[in-house]
Formats: sequence, structure tokens, C-alpha cells
Amino acid sequence: MADTTTQAEETPAAAAGPADRKALRLERRLARHVRAFAKSHGGTAEGQLAHIARGTTRIALVGANGEWGVLVAPSMETARKAAEIAGLTLHDEFDGEFAAKVRTGPYEWTRMAGLQLGGPANN
Repeated sequence: MADTTTQAEETPAAAAGPADRKALRLERRLARHVRAFAKSHGGTAEGQLAHIARGTTRIALVGANGEWGVLVAPSMETARKAAEIAGLTLHDEFDGEFAAKVRTGPYEWTRMAGLQLGGPANN
């Protein structure tokens, strides 16, 4: 028997409905942001996913140079798929050895200490 499937039928986007295609585009866009972050901060990055509110998920990123950043995804599933597409190493918790990789600067220290060190007021 001859194989009658076409290339369009084999791609996930072709078989998916509009909502699935939209989710796939979002996952790919988030993955591009993760890869761009990694590239500009030492070539690699690691991350941790955390639910923040109303179903949204924070993707905390730490680059090889210790710089950090955050992306927000509309769901945990979207965040996980984006991390998988980008090849991001994920940690279960943001503690211990992973947290020690974060490099903070003067802004973060004054912000954490607040008025005690002349940081911005929390009004």
C-alpha cells in the first residue's frame, strides 16, 4: 500500500484548530524570548516555573552570567511547552544552588532594604 499522507497532515499546526495554532505561536514566541535571554546572558539559562495568579505562570530565568529576568505565560502548560521548545533546564524550586546563581545589583539591594538604605519609598 502506498502512503497517502501529505506533509501538511503530518505537522501539528496543520491538524490543529485556530485555538491550538494560537497557543503554538505563543509557545514558540516565549521560547524565542527564552533563547534570546540565554544568548545575551552567557549562552545558557536555567529557569523555574511558578503559578502567580488567575492561571498565569511566571518563568523565572537565570543566565550563565547571573543576570535574571522574568516572563509571564497564560498557563502552566504553555510555560512548560515553551521551556521545552527552548531547551531550558527547569528547577522545581527557586532555592539552594539555583538561587545562589542570581547576581543582584545596587538597585535590588536598595529596593529590598527600602528606606533603611535610601531606597525608593513604598507608598
